[in-house]
Amino acid sequence: MAAIISRSTTSPSVSASSVSALSAVPSASTILSSVMSIKDRDPPKDSDPPTVRFTNTQDLFNTIDSTTGDFLAVTNVSPNQFTKIEREQEKRRRKFRFRRYDSNSQILIITITTDIHEALHLGIYMQYYAQLARNGTERSWKDIGTATFRQQGHPGGGGSQGDSAGGPWPERAGAGNWPTLVIESGYSETLPELYKDMEWWFQASNHEVKIIILAKFDDQQHHILLEKWEEEISSPQRAITRSRAAAMEQQNGVLNPVRRQSITITRDETTNPVSYNVTRGALVLGFRLLFLRDPGPQEGDFVLSIQDLQLFAEKVWAELPRSD
Repeated sequence: MAAIISRSTTSPSVSASSVSALSAVPSASTILSSVMSIKDRDPPKDSDPPTVRFTNTQDLFNTIDSTTGDFLAVTNVSPNQFTKIEREQEKRRRKFRFRRYDSNSQILIITITTDIHEALHLGIYMQYYAQLARNGTERSWKDIGTATFRQQGHPGGGGSQGDSAGGPWPERAGAGNWPTLVIESGYSETLPELYKDMEWWFQASNHEVKIIILAKFDDQQHHILLEKWEEEISSPQRAITRSRAAAMEQQNGVLNPVRRQSITITRDETTNPVSYNVTRGALVLGFRLLFLRDPGPQEGDFVLSIQDLQLFAEKVWAELPRSD
């Protein structure tokens, strides 16, 4: 029988720009603790990813078919071989994604679309899209899907396919335009690898990607971790335009990924019915970063409430592999 979600909450902790979207205002120290530079994050304790050496496309597809997790690293993949794999994937309509390809190291990271992997990213994206539909903003939004993106300035180099992604329309209309929102999920994929995914999107897009959400199911701790990452410019002296931001990053490396929110969802099976506890509040997505403009009448930041996240968690847990 489906579990009934209990509505247990804790005080939210989000960035200062999003506080107005929530019903409770956190203290200044709480806000500061939620904004964490990529340089300051604690290294997670995760195992190394499963790794195979590339020999040929058919052997790779056979290996993917036999992999039980949602994550696979493939070494010795040349740029030409990556292009061939990409063509065969499209030709055969194989249901896996290129999480990240580095032409320098010749390492290809593959996402295998298991049920729990899909539930992790689609659960967040569909709740966001439902809010778009409720206020009519979906007409100004473009779903990106799983298109392969290449690093700007390196059309034959590395590439990636996001789990869920989208951006404003018509601002990001047309093939090859980068999304403003990317959601990446992981079950067997480790949190350090998800951090590499996040870094790649910001850098490869030349900072055209604005918000990245990482959704990680931690099988050891038995919880869901949601992290919202953005970028910030350190100590700007005057107003920052998009062109100046790109120039500053190239010259001084001042654009840095910053973790704006970290939300943990745990399942409590000691209650009847089973409950889902959300720490650090609702997930808030800033309108300006998503749509690259100020909000108009009846528009504002998108808030996935604690109740939304509890329902999301229930659906994710329902997709866990059965031990029997």
